[in-house]
Amino acid sequence: MSFQEVVFYVLSAIVLYSGLRVVTAKNPVHAALFLVLAFFSAAGHWLLMQAEFLAIALVLVYVGAVMVLFLFVVMMLDINFEKLHEGFWRHLPLAGTVAVIMVVEMVMVLLSPSADLSSMNEIAPLAEGMSNVRELGLQIYTTYLLPFELAAVLLLLAIVAAIALTMRKRKDTKYIDPAVQVRVQRADRVRVLKMDAEPRANADTDNNESAA
Repeated sequence: MSFQEVVFYVLSAIVLYSGLRVVTAKNPVHAALFLVLAFFSAAGHWLLMQAEFLAIALVLVYVGAVMVLFLFVVMMLDINFEKLHEGFWRHLPLAGTVAVIMVVEMVMVLLSPSADLSSMNEIAPLAEGMSNVRELGLQIYTTYLLPFELAAVLLLLAIVAAIALTMRKRKDTKYIDPAVQVRVQRADRVRVLKMDAEPRANADTDNNESAA
């Protein structure tokens, strides 16, 4: 067994373990950290396939941006962890059955004669002066242009839907209108009250009566 195969199996084991912990972790912060570990291990797989650009993009985009934002959101929200895990063990048999069926299907696909995995050789080293980033760009904007544009449209729709969900008004939502704050005047915030002063003689009389 070569060194690359050993690294591949080690990274695969880490991905499987971290993916399992993402689902079973009780703390959402721990689940997010296990997902970060899974992303790093998947980036190692890309490096084994000599796809350095995809590995760096996976680390920068998902680990450096998406997961950090997710961690901030999880830590800022007041999440009821006990309520979040209600029904986990009740739905575990069904989820495990679906997972086993998916694994069996993947194994059947990979072991089928049409996959022909035995004929696949090791990845040949890149030629001198060849850039896999350039080749990836050519494939995306020529052969896979339509799927790439469809993915962009789906991401745009997801952004619009997320903004629409956050902008909807709720009765129990507290929000501040910046335009109202800009237009505020002193008279809207400060009120001056004028009160007549009590005579000094009345105050002395009250003090004498209270002393008596």
